[in-house]
Amino acid sequence: MSRTPRASRTAVLVCQGRAAADALIPPGRFADPTALPLLRPDEREAVQWVRDGVPPRNWQQRIDYETVRAAAELMAPRTIAIDDAIRAHPSPQLVILGAGLDGRAWRMPELAGVAVFEVDQPATQQDKRDRAVALADAPPRFVPVDFGRDRLAEALTAHGHRADLATTWIWEGVVPYLTRAEVAATVAEIASCSAPGSRLVVNFQSPAISARLGRVLARLLTASTGRSSVWANEPWRSTWTSAAMAALLTRHGYRVTREENLLDTARALALPVRRTTSLRHGRVMIADRP
Repeated sequence: MSRTPRASRTAVLVCQGRAAADALIPPGRFADPTALPLLRPDEREAVQWVRDGVPPRNWQQRIDYETVRAAAELMAPRTIAIDDAIRAHPSPQLVILGAGLDGRAWRMPELAGVAVFEVDQPATQQDKRDRAVALADAPPRFVPVDFGRDRLAEALTAHGHRADLATTWIWEGVVPYLTRAEVAATVAEIASCSAPGSRLVVNFQSPAISARLGRVLARLLTASTGRSSVWANEPWRSTWTSAAMAALLTRHGYRVTREENLLDTARALALPVRRTTSLRHGRVMIADRP
């Protein structure tokens, strides 16, 4: 019997983080009302604990609470940095790579009239379509891509993307799960269908032993509840220095115009900072195509 397609556990955790932070972290600066509707009832429980600020006493539930709270503290600055980059550079097309349970096509008024394409694995997209029935109209154009077999440029063209028009590309929360060769190949594909005036916003992790140890600790804590870690089947495969990522983008015709680490972003927004390592090594780089 075939299994019902489901979004990856990291995609769900990212969505839980956004739902927990919605209109709270920071108030008046971050809001994602699409996140909660994209979650299933059992996935909303830990979100409500975090929003209420009341840690459960049960050990398993407490681990879920801490995991979602950490995700909220990461997702607020990351989402704000990327949303600001979109608003500052209007384009007729927006492509979200590895979109997961992203809600930008529904929640950002700046995207009204913009052709929004979401690229992801077919199973993940089917699950998202099922989850998104409660959201308003104007959904994105779903572009199913098996990254091990399909060509990104060809798939986008088949779904109406125009390589002769400027495109803003959002590559959020994906790079660490790809090998360096896969990252380089994807940048080449993006460049092949990016007209002058296009913008690439890429989120990646810089190398850090402490961050690696933190992920090991998180897996051990989850194992103590008798369950597998969110990241058990989705290990990090590459980290990048800022210089290496900038060099890659430059080779493919992009000019880096801005870069920030999420710790600086969080502090500028006066956000709560409990896990400085994760934030410091999370980076957002913006590069434009002249």
